[in-house]
Amino acid sequence: APKGNYSDLKKHGNMPEVSAAASFRSGAINFNTWVLFIQYACCFGVELTMNNAAALYFKDEFGQSTESAAAIASIFGWMNLFARGLGGYFSDMANTKMGMRGRLWTQTIFLACEGALVLIFANSNTLGGAIVIMIFFSL
Repeated sequence: APKGNYSDLKKHGNMPEVSAAASFRSGAINFNTWVLFIQYACCFGVELTMNNAAALYFKDEFGQSTESAAAIASIFGWMNLFARGLGGYFSDMANTKMGMRGRLWTQTIFLACEGALVLIFANSNTLGGAIVIMIFFSL
């Protein structure tokens, strides 16, 4: 832990004992917890929908073979490997500068951008444009 070994901190009275129930209660009544929960649910919902529907979309909208559509759609899943770390990095940076408010603003802005890019993606007319837009909103 950043401030030392938990058992030593508790033994010397520098860290109070907190029960799991008290810790859960504290988090459950915190407004920020619920805002982050809703943001994450929205973001993860888009991710699940895209993972399930992207191949069919590329097949139906752009006449791709099943194999080609699946390969293109897999780009979204692979990009999410980087998106988790990148989002966490920017969120941590905002948290360092502005506290929890910075973290919430960063995540809200990214979620709004993701929503806008999903709408642009759904209205793209070319395969290349759809792929580029999908890469950007997968980040």
